[in-house]
Amino acid sequence: MNRSIFALQKVARRSICSSARRQVDNKVPHNQKHFQEDNGMPIHLKGGTFDALLYRSTMTLTILGTGYVVYELVSAAFPKK
Repeated sequence: MNRSIFALQKVARRSICSSARRQVDNKVPHNQKHFQEDNGMPIHLKGGTFDALLYRSTMTLTILGTGYVVYELVSAAFPKK
């Protein structure tokens, strides 16, 4: 019984420790160089296709929301008979 518990503890400890030995590449200098270069693009679009898609969908929702608010205000200002 105790032998299986100690074996389980050893396996658990080994898996946690082995993850700390892995080297992770530092991507910060590459990202700084990419986002700070002067290529005429706004900073919020330099991330790529996903950023452009997110920007366009946000602008679309903003315009549609503004239009809906104006429609509701107009319909409230002129109530139906």
